[in-house]
Amino acid sequence: MFQSFQSPQSLDDIVHVIQVALTPVFLLSGVASLLAVFATRLGRVADKVDALTDALDSASEAESAQILVRLGYLRGRSNALDAAVVLGALAGVSTSVAALLLFVSTLRNAAGSMPMFFAFGAALVFTIGALSAFLIEMLMASRGIRAQVAAEKARQDEAEPERAPEPPGHGLGLSEAQDGPDGSGGGID
Repeated sequence: MFQSFQSPQSLDDIVHVIQVALTPVFLLSGVASLLAVFATRLGRVADKVDALTDALDSASEAESAQILVRLGYLRGRSNALDAAVVLGALAGVSTSVAALLLFVSTLRNAAGSMPMFFAFGAALVFTIGALSAFLIEMLMASRGIRAQVAAEKARQDEAEPERAPEPPGHGLGLSEAQDGPDGSGGGID
């Protein structure tokens, strides 16, 4: 087994292998950063689900229906984030396999270019998939925010009774007995 390993011919060969191997490592660090963002967002969705399920216990029937709709919406967001996390993890695994194949093929001086090509290609496809799932979740979140703001505005508009138009001069701080500047009730006799 060890007979098939060949040592690199020069320091330049070793440096070249390390330089080429760093390309997948940069992708791997980017994927790790994405996974951290996905995990944070998933935690925020889980916190919202917890708060809504606690509120569901003491909610009226109408409020319960609204809470159940919001919980269904949050479930869709969590599914999108789940897909992003799985695809991101697969991208990380594929990137690591590509880097490993690069080292193994260099040490063995074997033609391992096809498996390395497929591993790195899979890493890129999984990264694109993870970013697409994240984009879907972000669009769902922004749509949910707009819907929540619109519902709150509608609730406030419904709670405020319509006001009758105010007469001219109303709200200027003058009482009916003191309409004029001298307090004479208008100044015209």
